[in-house]
Amino acid sequence: MRALFLLLALLLPLHAQAIGNPADMLPDQAQEDRARALGRDIRCMVCQNQSIEDSEVGLARDLRLIVRERIVAGDTDAQVMAFLHARYGDFVLLKPPFAWSTAVLWATPLVALLGGLLLIIGMRRRAAAVVAAPPLTEEERKRLAALGLPPHGQDGTRA
Repeated sequence: MRALFLLLALLLPLHAQAIGNPADMLPDQAQEDRARALGRDIRCMVCQNQSIEDSEVGLARDLRLIVRERIVAGDTDAQVMAFLHARYGDFVLLKPPFAWSTAVLWATPLVALLGGLLLIIGMRRRAAAVVAAPPLTEEERKRLAALGLPPHGQDGTRA
């Protein structure tokens, strides 16, 4: 029983870290839930593949505070995202909108997939197009016979 309490006491700081700094949380639970939902759609610009809700770096904390300030000021979710987008650009959004400036970002996986498929198809065609060796000439057969070697294959072709 004591070991269980000791284990729980050791894990408590991890739980506190996972929910964030209580001082940064909004007192209104509905607003806090909105802030967390928005934070999951905003990219940490340091970690780059984490949301600000999942990141522990200082910039992510600053962005979380900005989101909460905007919510307390009465901004809608769209207004908060527009504010961050205007300030930091498409990169701050985990799901950037499709535009000419982000076309490369959206097209890269498709291009890589198609390139891989074309490579596989080309390799398979090359393997299937193995050309059989031409049959032995009469001179080659005589040389093999002089050496005491039988011709390769039953029809005198190279194998």
